[in-house]
Amino acid sequence: MEALTIPPERTQRWYLALMAPNVKGPKYAWLDPSRLYCNQQAFKDCIEDLLQPFQNDTIDLIAGIDAMGFILGAAIANHLGKGFLTIRKEGHSCIKTNSRAYTDYTGRRKVLEMRTDVVKSGLRILMVDQWIETGGTMEAAIALIEQQGGTIAGIATICIEDSEGGKRIKEKYKCSTCIPEHLQSQFNNQYLETFKAF
Repeated sequence: MEALTIPPERTQRWYLALMAPNVKGPKYAWLDPSRLYCNQQAFKDCIEDLLQPFQNDTIDLIAGIDAMGFILGAAIANHLGKGFLTIRKEGHSCIKTNSRAYTDYTGRRKVLEMRTDVVKSGLRILMVDQWIETGGTMEAAIALIEQQGGTIAGIATICIEDSEGGKRIKEKYKCSTCIPEHLQSQFNNQYLETFKAF
């Protein structure tokens, strides 16, 4: 399926078939979700699906996690007419920050940083990242928000895999993903039937 092709009938979550498999080996993520962003309609439908559960909720600010969460998060912020807070990887901010160490999906130890002059007590923040595999990155970002008194209004991400961390996040926070229940096992097994078309 070409990246810019829109099917005549857009079935539920049709855009998931646009995601491309890993062709570079195990040091990379197992698929490329960003391919669906290349299709304007797919990107729009993805954002609308992610926001569906939060339609009646108060959201004051959107926070996106470095780096792919910036794309999805900024688009969601624009769609909602809200501000956008970046949560950066260590060493990229020239201002005062709080930091939190975590272990990412590759098992590497990293640090996230967040500016200290935006999040105030009671501010309701929608957390956005492209993907949650082990949950370490999202849990570190949540800790930074909560450390400054912010409230997690919810979490929006294309997929939350059924890892220990993923399950913890789903149990504790209101979450929205693009993955229908009947496809979750394919995502957990890190192989999609649609990959056969590539």
